[in-house]
Amino acid sequence: MYYIIALIIVALDQITKWKIVESMEQGQSIVVIQDLFYITSHRNRGAAWGILQDQMWLFYIITIIVAIGIVYYLEKHAKGKPLFQLSLAFILGGAIGNFIDRLFRKEVVDFLDTYIFSYDFPIFNIADAALTIGVVLMFIQMIIESREEKRKTNEQV
Repeated sequence: MYYIIALIIVALDQITKWKIVESMEQGQSIVVIQDLFYITSHRNRGAAWGILQDQMWLFYIITIIVAIGIVYYLEKHAKGKPLFQLSLAFILGGAIGNFIDRLFRKEVVDFLDTYIFSYDFPIFNIADAALTIGVVLMFIQMIIESREEKRKTNEQV
């Protein structure tokens, strides 16, 4: 089930990126909500916010290690923890989505362009959003587990 979620994220990511590449020139922008949300065709040869530009082999290695780790955790440590499984599925889908871009395009296609209180947030894509959502869900899982541990400790005292 969680691998299907990851696969859906990869498919949505790749379909939207393909549509951007096929229908927009780099740098072209379409207003969705004035001063808030735009579709802007952008390319990134690095990681988040453009760091580590042109370090493709590093990204290949890191992504493969992360993907193996996520599959391991899904199979060995996440059983019975649906929120943890969901977070890992989102992270896996996002990692694979951007990995495909790096492997076949040698750059990542970004297009979601938001302005938050006049701050032009770095342009991102579905894979980036999935990675972020996955990390947030993982933090929520960690908070829940921490509270459960504290509750159990207090009950034993």
